Amino acid sequence: MAKQELVQTLDFILNRCNERDIEAVAAAVLRRRRDIAMFGSMPAIPNPGDLAKELSAQLNIEGSIEGLKNSVKDYAIRIIKQQAPELTDRQIEELTRSWIPNQAAPGRDSPKGQAVPGNVMASMVDQFVSFSLGRMEEEEDKALRSEMGPWPDKYWKAFPQVIRLLITDFIKGEINEKEFNTRMGLALQMR
Repeated sequence: MAKQELVQTLDFILNRCNERDIEAVAAAVLRRRRDIAMFGSMPAIPNPGDLAKELSAQLNIEGSIEGLKNSVKDYAIRIIKQQAPELTDRQIEELTRSWIPNQAAPGRDSPKGQAVPGNVMASMVDQFVSFSLGRMEEEEDKALRSEMGPWPDKYWKAFPQVIRLLITDFIKGEINEKEFNTRMGLALQMR
């Protein structure tokens, strides 16, 4: 941000913001901090579709879809390493997997090696959130535990990183229920 823009922004916040404006600024700051924590100081979260188009145009790729996916994945990994060198290889892999899902990869969503169907994943999210917020009936929790053992841990491990982040934000109150449901619906569709 240019120095003049920063001065103007601070002036607006300190001298002209009302309660509603302050809430919007606070929400924007929280979102930006979360983006920086996840993606480093990149100006914006890369769009996998845009990455594919850019890479295809630069390299004139005419190969298979799988080849293109691998090229985009490699390209995304290079960008992440350049922009956020402090991330571990595991964090980079999770980010890449959330940006460029690989539908054919077994075990992507499930520790047992089978992808979890979308409707089942949605049900798992609902149960996990209900449990975490204390809304789950005791009988349902007991039934799940007798069937699966420590089901909250198993569910958490099965959730992709994006879903984990959304659940965490919702439970901490950083997003409201409507926003959570909208974002979760999108995340579940993109798996």
